[in-house]
Amino acid sequence: MIPSINPPGDRTIGLLAYLYGPGRREEHVDPHLVASFDGMAPDPGRDPNTTLKALQQLLDQPVQALPEHARPAKHVWHTSVRTAPGDRMLSDEEWAEVARRIVAATGIDPGDGQSGCRWAAVRHADDHIHIVATLVCEDGTRPDDFRSGKRAQAEARLIEKELGLHQVAPGDGTAAQRPTSAERHKAERQGRERTAREELRETVRRAVAGATGDEEFFDRLAAAGLLVKKRVAPSGDLLGYKVALPDDRNKDGEPVYYPGARLAPDLSLPRIRERWSMDRPESPPAPGPMAPSAARRHAAAALSDAVLVVHNGEDAVAAAHISAAGEVLDALAKTSAAHTRHQLREAAEAFERASRSHIRAARGHDQALRQAARELVRGGPALGRGEDGAATAMAIDMLFFLITAVAHWHARKGHAQQAEAAHRAAEHLRGAYRVAAEQPLAVLHQRGRNLARPLLERQADAVRAAMPELAEQVLAEPGWPSLAATLADAEAVGHISTDLLARVAGRRELGTAESVSDVLVWRVRRMADLPADSYPEYVAAASLQRDSAVPGTADALGAGTTNGPVRRR
Repeated sequence: MIPSINPPGDRTIGLLAYLYGPGRREEHVDPHLVASFDGMAPDPGRDPNTTLKALQQLLDQPVQALPEHARPAKHVWHTSVRTAPGDRMLSDEEWAEVARRIVAATGIDPGDGQSGCRWAAVRHADDHIHIVATLVCEDGTRPDDFRSGKRAQAEARLIEKELGLHQVAPGDGTAAQRPTSAERHKAERQGRERTAREELRETVRRAVAGATGDEEFFDRLAAAGLLVKKRVAPSGDLLGYKVALPDDRNKDGEPVYYPGARLAPDLSLPRIRERWSMDRPESPPAPGPMAPSAARRHAAAALSDAVLVVHNGEDAVAAAHISAAGEVLDALAKTSAAHTRHQLREAAEAFERASRSHIRAARGHDQALRQAARELVRGGPALGRGEDGAATAMAIDMLFFLITAVAHWHARKGHAQQAEAAHRAAEHLRGAYRVAAEQPLAVLHQRGRNLARPLLERQADAVRAAMPELAEQVLAEPGWPSLAATLADAEAVGHISTDLLARVAGRRELGTAESVSDVLVWRVRRMADLPADSYPEYVAAASLQRDSAVPGTADALGAGTTNGPVRRR
């Protein structure tokens, strides 16, 4: 159940006209009162003998009783209270009790003999009500509605439990500001899937990912097509910024600007600058952009190290890595191929909530992840096939385990909303991984099926020796042939399968894998420095050189099979 308190307004009659009207798209059905301050307020929805004006005058009476100079300029308090999708439909009587509890909790009408404001609760849909109040109490004083939003949320958590509704995770004040109802309605009228605020937040996040200074950050905003205004002190120092979409205009035709801090708490200029203030200068100077596949392999390595930090590091250091993981995810979504882009963008949007908490990040320790994000952005878009596609699967695989670790970290700290957001992001990553990994794993799988039996059995023995507790599961999985082919590739260039597997098996995150063999494929290929995708010529050449040391290896890798060697795609 979500109470959403709007900024105070100045026209009671205007708000009532909207609530009792048909709605902007005829979505209002049977508008009527379910409760009011005295239980006897006139209901223009059900009583043909009363009017909106009569209800407005009743609610405004304490305001009008004050001398004109003492009346608050913004005297209309308004909140909606909405149940979650899938919740049962509440009766009018239940909604009436919800309204009474919300106005009491927020200080609008505290009860127990205390003076309160006049209010009315209107229902015009199955899943929510609107509460309208005027911000002058019956005795002429102002209500104690300080932090009414937090108080309403706390009461909603109790109501959910008592009524058997979906229980929303409690927040901690670090969430980004929700779009207002006016912003949502405007987006609907303009045919936008998201509000301007949400689009701007995503674009600014992507501009931050891996940036190293003000100039690069503002250049990225401009390149993304945003309108940017900078706030400059008389001294010439840059103090802040605000952004707008070129086609988002107010009634006067002017762009609607949003300050960074109003998009998300960590998108104010001072908070953004914290990210690069502790970055160490690159030495030697940064080379040209990496190939997309190389950038993804570097990202996978940095993400792997970050998993251990989140598991074992100090809280402030872990918080820095969690924030920087969001930058890597934003950069990966920005540069991904079409078939994974949607899921990665959904993952990035979900993880945005998980990237912040009240634990202040110790910047500087997260440089490897920030550098990985920078390399992804500089490397540019990746193809969805070949080495680029396989390296993307490798990076998504590692990102999934890092964000799963983040979910557990937040859960241990009692950060319910962040933990839930991280779990949602992980599910989107799981979907993106399945798509990205399908082609490269299919090629490896076919190669594994073509391995000669002696080599296949030797790789199975290596699995049993290195990870006895998981061996039978791995050998029974559909992905086992892909892992066998990968181990054969690693042996061909001088690695020992048992040693590689032992190193991989020590990673804690294997227990959360859908397919352990798939995870091992990417870990082994990364640790052995093998290309993520293809069967490289140098592996075949190395295998021939090692024939004397490992009898039968060249034949087992394909040179002597009935299907012949597998060629590079």
